[in-house]
Amino acid sequence: MLMYKQKKSQAAGIRLLISITVIGSAGPIRFVVNEEELVASVMDTALKTYAREGRLPVLGSNINEFVLYCPIAGTEALGPLEAIGSFGVRNFMLCKKPQAVIEVGEDRKSAAVGITRKNGGSWKSWFNKSINLKVSSH
Repeated sequence: MLMYKQKKSQAAGIRLLISITVIGSAGPIRFVVNEEELVASVMDTALKTYAREGRLPVLGSNINEFVLYCPIAGTEALGPLEAIGSFGVRNFMLCKKPQAVIEVGEDRKSAAVGITRKNGGSWKSWFNKSINLKVSSH
């Protein structure tokens, strides 16, 4: 009697080949993830892969300093607790959060704070400008 190998169950979820472009880097990072994997986990994997490959510029490994975008879905950053497969796309963009320096207290110590304003100097306008520079009109 022949024994057949049992197929793996679908409980593991669907696996996706995703591509993450890092602003300022030579090319995208590609790796396979489960569609239920969280955005924060994907960002962590992307940063580790980026460092392992010795890419420039050096980014660091703190995922709190970065945001992941889906260029097709708009200019809103993806939430770190969302599933990566819930967006229906496979191409993403990883950007460093812009930092503003403010002086704090009488000692004039400087502290870095994320930019959250919605006017001309916001991170959204910076993101839109960086995308518009890369898109050539024919």
